[in-house]
Amino acid sequence: MLLLAFDTATPAVTAAVHDGGTVLAESYQVDARRHGELLLPTIEQVLRAAGVDKHRLTHLAVGVGPGPYTGLRVGLVTAAALGHALGLPVHGVCTLDAIAHQARAEGLTGPFTVATDARRKEVYWASYDADGARLAGPSVDRPAELTAPAQAVGAGALLYPDAFPGARGPEHVSAGALADFAVTELAAGRELLPNVPLYLRRPDAQVPAGYKAVLPA
Repeated sequence: MLLLAFDTATPAVTAAVHDGGTVLAESYQVDARRHGELLLPTIEQVLRAAGVDKHRLTHLAVGVGPGPYTGLRVGLVTAAALGHALGLPVHGVCTLDAIAHQARAEGLTGPFTVATDARRKEVYWASYDADGARLAGPSVDRPAELTAPAQAVGAGALLYPDAFPGARGPEHVSAGALADFAVTELAAGRELLPNVPLYLRRPDAQVPAGYKAVLPA
């Protein structure tokens, strides 16, 4: 297996190559306004670092959110285009699951919540049991409305310490963790998600109501 994974659902632009046993190369940089500009160069960088030609890839994995519309669609469109061009299956991964997988790999034990920043004073969140299995979510809510486990990870949890007093890193998703999660699920024979975004709410941009026509009837 040679799997390329990437995610643009958080402020991080991240990509990684996994050979089914370990992460061969990974890149991670935080720049919430440059997903579209940075993703393809980042993919080229990790392929070069791993010594892997894109035509040798066997699978693609992409974070499907939840996340803001503008950034999230960059990753999904790129995955669809690469999958079509290279004839590869594209596997979707809930970004919160990838963060949870990373947190457990870094030593977190017991039940916990993953929360990322959804803006508008809200968080995208999901809760997990002590084995890392998702119990609830993904959803979007105001932090004060949640009854969360004592432990929490992610940028959303760090942003609202009153609601998540036990908040810690990882802050954003790592493509290495996303790749490892995808490989683990595929090896166990479990299906991943389709390449469809988990927006959870409508985009900020809306067609204005009651606008006047400017063309003659």
